[in-house]
Amino acid sequence: MDFSLSADLQELQARTRAFIRDRIIPLESDPRQTRHGPTDDFRRELNALAAEAGLLAPHVGTDYGGLGLNNVGRAIVFEESGYSLLGPLAMNIFAPDEGNMHLLEAVATEEQKDRWLRPLARGEIRSCFCMTEPAPGAGSDPSALNTTAVQDGNHYVINGTKWFITGADGAGFAIIMAKGEDGNATMFLADMDTPGIEVVRAMNSLDTAFPGGHAVVQFNNLRVSAGDILGEPGKGFRYAQVRLAPARLTHCMRWLGAARRAHHIASHYAGQREVFGHKLVAHEGVGFMLADNEIDIRMSRLAIWHTAWVLDQGARGTTESSIAKVFCSEAIWRVVDRCVQVMGGQGVTDETLVARIFNEVRGFRIYDGPSEVHRWSVAQRVARQGANW
Repeated sequence: MDFSLSADLQELQARTRAFIRDRIIPLESDPRQTRHGPTDDFRRELNALAAEAGLLAPHVGTDYGGLGLNNVGRAIVFEESGYSLLGPLAMNIFAPDEGNMHLLEAVATEEQKDRWLRPLARGEIRSCFCMTEPAPGAGSDPSALNTTAVQDGNHYVINGTKWFITGADGAGFAIIMAKGEDGNATMFLADMDTPGIEVVRAMNSLDTAFPGGHAVVQFNNLRVSAGDILGEPGKGFRYAQVRLAPARLTHCMRWLGAARRAHHIASHYAGQREVFGHKLVAHEGVGFMLADNEIDIRMSRLAIWHTAWVLDQGARGTTESSIAKVFCSEAIWRVVDRCVQVMGGQGVTDETLVARIFNEVRGFRIYDGPSEVHRWSVAQRVARQGANW
């Protein structure tokens, strides 16, 4: 494995870093940021800045206006974008849109791509992915899917409730996971203004960076044409893996950038603040926390790069992405938690971005599968391998 970056990728990394520093960070105090994410007019302004810089949706293919980055390229660029909480949104690489673009590019028909992927990649609309359900429905166990799709001629009638649906409020369309009469899952595409789709309420959460927040969505006799099935009927769970394995990794990439930002803020503070006659960083209790931050950041990046490389070789990377997701989510949390501690009272106020990052990254240990589920998945592989040792 070659850890060196090509000249093109180094240039792109530097350009992304400069864009975040010069154009996005100065906008972090813009008042158009609500309890449920930045407003849509603010998002569009940010997207326009990224488009001007040639950095809008860089992960999608050139046919859709992107740069066609592979997974290693995304690892470099997405980390740089995450250095500002507004960066991934500006570059149109935030969840759930980034993962939905990846899925549509891989699975959708040309007609579906023209209808939904192209405007999504251009930032003209947002999207949501409707899979998670209230108990006893699908959550960490997607096989518990309760939302149903019953065929009626050339249409399907969908009924069910979803929740924790990121970006549903204000989304242009949804990808809906529903169970067919044969018990298999199918993915459907539907515009959010279609009769039968109701955004019931927004759910207040620790994080506030996702546009549209997280919502409860109800499907009441929603009629979807058979032509709007995404991929083939009955293969929804397989397509979910097409989306989820890379999406777990891109979360790691973006939040690593945020952790790096918190670490830089805390390190600067520790180098300026004088306590008991010495700079704060000179006290071992603080210096060791910052050293541990460096270790967690470095090891997270290596886990990300390795998994990205595995995916770029054409492998599924299921176990690698689970390992990276667990390690990175917990390491990133440790980094930001230490930053709060290093900064003391300053770390729990809005005087700096550290407290905000602290709130944002906590959910990462749950989103896209909690650590416990991924550990269980890895343990099953260990058990299978152990039988042959």
